[in-house]
Amino acid sequence: MARQKNVSQMKPGEVGIVAGFTDDHLSVKLMEMGCLPGAAVRFNFTAPFGDPVCISVSGYELSLRLEEAATISILN
Repeated sequence: MARQKNVSQMKPGEVGIVAGFTDDHLSVKLMEMGCLPGAAVRFNFTAPFGDPVCISVSGYELSLRLEEAATISILN
């Protein structure tokens, strides 16, 4: 069974599917950047001090603050 968590909890190399968002206002911005429900997201790496994080989604790399990444629910 798939387990739901958020992007900020992912480990480098881990892949998940965007399930939804916990922040309605921020979700519009994230969807405009390609984080659409059902899209595959790959966690690439965390910056040296832990923030921001780099993910791959919709064919490109995206840097997000941890607080933004935490609003993206994923299934893995």
